[in-house]
Amino acid sequence: MSQATAPAGKQENLLINILFNVAAPALILSKLSSESRLGPVWALVVALAFPLGYGAWDLVTRRKWNFFSILGFVSVLLTGGLGLMKVDGIWFAVKEAAIPAIFGIAVLGSLWTKTPLVRTFLYNDKVIDTAKVHAVLIERENVRAFERLLVHATWLLAGSFFLSSVLNFGLARYLLKSPSGTPAFNEELGKMTALSWPVIVVPSMIMTLAALWYLFAGVRRLTGLKLEEVFHQPPEKPAKERKDES
Repeated sequence: MSQATAPAGKQENLLINILFNVAAPALILSKLSSESRLGPVWALVVALAFPLGYGAWDLVTRRKWNFFSILGFVSVLLTGGLGLMKVDGIWFAVKEAAIPAIFGIAVLGSLWTKTPLVRTFLYNDKVIDTAKVHAVLIERENVRAFERLLVHATWLLAGSFFLSSVLNFGLARYLLKSPSGTPAFNEELGKMTALSWPVIVVPSMIMTLAALWYLFAGVRRLTGLKLEEVFHQPPEKPAKERKDES
């Protein structure tokens, strides 16, 4: 039983994620696209192999499918396909904007389902003691107010994706000037990949953290619980283990 559940709980290594999805592709596209090296086509293929390989490895090791991993995988395939087809740079910009826009639409659309995605991203039982919070909300007759809070947090979360969509489009249009399939275009694509972290990810992350802060502040206000009481507490160690540690 432990072998089946352990991989699912394994946390992703952020540094490895950045290395395979940002640093390596950007370096390959920028430095190896000339005809004297890999050439524009093979440089693009090798660069795309890193995020594709990382995605497959992450799936095998963590054994966890999710909508966003699949969409990211499709995004990489589209980038490679558009590059090999040598389409105009505008289509890269459209593709870059479409992925986060789909996220935002999915988050908003989930408000009309039984499982709003805000509960998956920000308010989930893996981190928060939702049973305790719900019991206190019922006791204080604040369940309806909490549902309104989730709606507002959902709009903030969706807004972070829409912001990313606009920034993606603007960055792609600003950088991708050369004809696709050329070494110059690959260098621009590498620069866009490298700049996506500070220009796009950081502002979106700040907005997501703002949504998280808004949600937790509302939970504290509606329940009267301290922040540490909202989260799951680690199981208490047996007396023997505590004695050994001391």
